[in-house]
Amino acid sequence: MSHPDTSTVHSPVDPEVRAEVPMTHREILTVMSGLLLAMFVAMLSSTIVTNALPSIVVDLGGGEAGYTWVVVATLLTMTASTPIWGKLADLVDKKRLVQIALVTFATGSIAAGFAPNMGALVAARAVTGLGVGGMTALVMVVIASIVTPRERGRYSGYIGAVFAMATVSGPLIGGFIVDAPGLGWRWTFWVGVPVALVALVVLQRTLHLPAPAPRTAGGDRPRIDYAGALLIVGGVSVLLAWVSLAGHQFDWASVTTAVMLATGAVLVVAALVVESRVAEPIIPLRLFSDRTTALATAASVMVGIAMFGSTVYLSQYFQVARGMSPTHAGLMSVPMVGGLFLSSVITGRIISDTGRWKKFLVGGMVAVVVGLGLLSLIDAHTPLVEIGVFMVVLGAGLGATMQNLVLAVQNQVAQRDMGAASALVTFFRSIGGSAGVAALGALLGHQVTDSVTRGLARLGIDAGGSSGTLPDVDTLPGPVRDVFQGAYGDATATLFLVAVPFAVVALVLVSLIREVPLRTTLDHEPTPATTEVSSEALTEAGRR
Repeated sequence: MSHPDTSTVHSPVDPEVRAEVPMTHREILTVMSGLLLAMFVAMLSSTIVTNALPSIVVDLGGGEAGYTWVVVATLLTMTASTPIWGKLADLVDKKRLVQIALVTFATGSIAAGFAPNMGALVAARAVTGLGVGGMTALVMVVIASIVTPRERGRYSGYIGAVFAMATVSGPLIGGFIVDAPGLGWRWTFWVGVPVALVALVVLQRTLHLPAPAPRTAGGDRPRIDYAGALLIVGGVSVLLAWVSLAGHQFDWASVTTAVMLATGAVLVVAALVVESRVAEPIIPLRLFSDRTTALATAASVMVGIAMFGSTVYLSQYFQVARGMSPTHAGLMSVPMVGGLFLSSVITGRIISDTGRWKKFLVGGMVAVVVGLGLLSLIDAHTPLVEIGVFMVVLGAGLGATMQNLVLAVQNQVAQRDMGAASALVTFFRSIGGSAGVAALGALLGHQVTDSVTRGLARLGIDAGGSSGTLPDVDTLPGPVRDVFQGAYGDATATLFLVAVPFAVVALVLVSLIREVPLRTTLDHEPTPATTEVSSEALTEAGRR
């Protein structure tokens, strides 16, 4: 007995592989409630621990190495796993993947809260990073599965809003938990678990997605490229570990650096060889043949360097150069986050109404360049109102840029590659951010050491080995405090100045992207993916 309906749905040569049944705005918001909860808890897990880390390291008897590895472990697993989560979303059930990511995050968070020593904490944070990588990669992929590119802008604005909320509230919540009687630092890991469980329940009830389209004419189960996945994770992890630890655990110019660079390069080259030969690569190299994808990916690296590499040290500037408390320093991020929030929401709505996105992408990068340039003029005495205005400009530029880079790429690819393509942009932005944080952090440390040494020498004080140590400025004598604050103020301005050329390169790259009006269907018409599959898969089927 034949089943014509089933054949119509699953045939890889039928142009109507997946019938598009549009969801109402209310239905989309219902589904997004669970997705945004997942995104919020993923972002919160990184920002909430920031103010708690000094207390954690002291309580568990760790040192500077332990402090560094708690951060690096999460960063490594989050970044290295992003393309794998994205590719899996093209092969298997996306809903199941999101749930697995949430459970992984919750498991790692619970284990981190119970960690008896630094080693256990680092391992637990590595598990947490896997979950965070999954949630950050999959949220945009799931949205792309239920919302057309034309409508996606308005919903991407909500993601920007959640990112802003998590960025602002994380340090504040973390500081409160650490200081609150009866709580303590362990609750900074546990507080996100109930939110993750709520997101899990909401998604189970509201998220209903079509099964992934079969990848072969016979509807065979997809084969996962395990070798490519291991090589990508290995290569990226080694290189990220190098940029994160060089200058702290070992010298930039050292035998350790040479070994790590050589190892990382060999693994990456091996990954490229494997990816070019397998049927279902983790990162389909053919995606780079598309001009928009190639330019947006390169721009993402530059944006990551400029954005993360410079802004991550703003909190340190406010605490050291301006003598603020951690909570007060966290509040100072409100102007930039507010600019990001408004920009992402407003530009998202306009893009959905018009279908045009390039002018916002280019305008956003112009604002990023201007914002970084203005922040390169600050010092330890710049009026806070001026700094707030500069941060609003930078935040507005980032809000118009980050999500729209992903949107531009999603508009170019077929639904079968949506996960891999979406994760690609996030992956390279994270790599750029990691490299930027490490390199600019080393630059800041070097400049601060030189400035403090010279400043103390003018006061007749031998700096010894303390010039590069992060000080508690409230305990320093007045003249010495002025030296440290001036050094950190000037060094922070230098970071923003160094970030400007990277932002300019990103501006040039996005300017070269050719604008294609956002389509109003979930997939291309006719579906190019199915055409590609049919030509290859039917040939293979004829050989059998």
